[in-house]
Amino acid sequence: MANIQTLDPSASPLDYYGWELRRQREAHGLKQGQLDEIIFCTGSLIGQIETTRKIPTRDFSERVDAALGTDGTFSRLIGLVLRSQLPTWFQPYAEMEAKASYISTYQAQVVYGLLQTEEYARAVLGVEDRSKVDEMAAARMERQRILKRDQPPALWVILDEAALLRDIGGRDVMRRQLAHLLSFQDNPWVQVQVLPFRTGQHAGMMGSFNLLRFDDDPDLFYMDGYDQGHMTANPDVIKERSVGYARLQASALSPEDSAKLITRVMEERYATQHRTEEC
Repeated sequence: MANIQTLDPSASPLDYYGWELRRQREAHGLKQGQLDEIIFCTGSLIGQIETTRKIPTRDFSERVDAALGTDGTFSRLIGLVLRSQLPTWFQPYAEMEAKASYISTYQAQVVYGLLQTEEYARAVLGVEDRSKVDEMAAARMERQRILKRDQPPALWVILDEAALLRDIGGRDVMRRQLAHLLSFQDNPWVQVQVLPFRTGQHAGMMGSFNLLRFDDDPDLFYMDGYDQGHMTANPDVIKERSVGYARLQASALSPEDSAKLITRVMEERYATQHRTEEC
């Protein structure tokens, strides 16, 4: 087992979190097992987090703050810790996403990350490496907190119809994911449109992309790659992609008709299977 005293609090947000947790625990005269019991955790969770062998959660952080009276210290730290678990190449985008006042996105394959349920996200993130699914899913859920702010960004999402039909995680996961999309119908800051197959060729055939707008900074264009992302504020690119996005909006179903299609797919393709009653 790693020795917590060897942790360098400046090495990473996770190292600092573990170092500070140990410092605060000892300042309150508590052993690891005692704090485990106070916050209703099982086993040696405190020890694992203090030695960076386990990633803390927001719920854990809030419980620690309440138990130790640390005035929200760990609840503030957890955002940095979880963001640090994102791929290095993606972190700059996540930082800008959190500052955006307007986000528009076209998604060709899967539901947009900010609108994913946790179980859907785990299925997507676990395709290549299941060893880090817990950390990556927690980081994705943390990103979604921007939609719950007092002043959230305006979010406009265009989903290719393929994202509704691609069975990710199984029937139950997909049904709950589509129901989650429908839950945003009354949210004035979130609009969801579906680009139907019948559209044929369209302005998003180059692949999924995002456009970010800010109150005081230049607009940004972002596009995912296989193992890295591309982000630019080049005015020519922004203009071209903004026009392309407007064309996608014009080609897509209205938010109301999109909701009807999502409902139909949810009920027909992912309906709960019932056993046939015996006569």
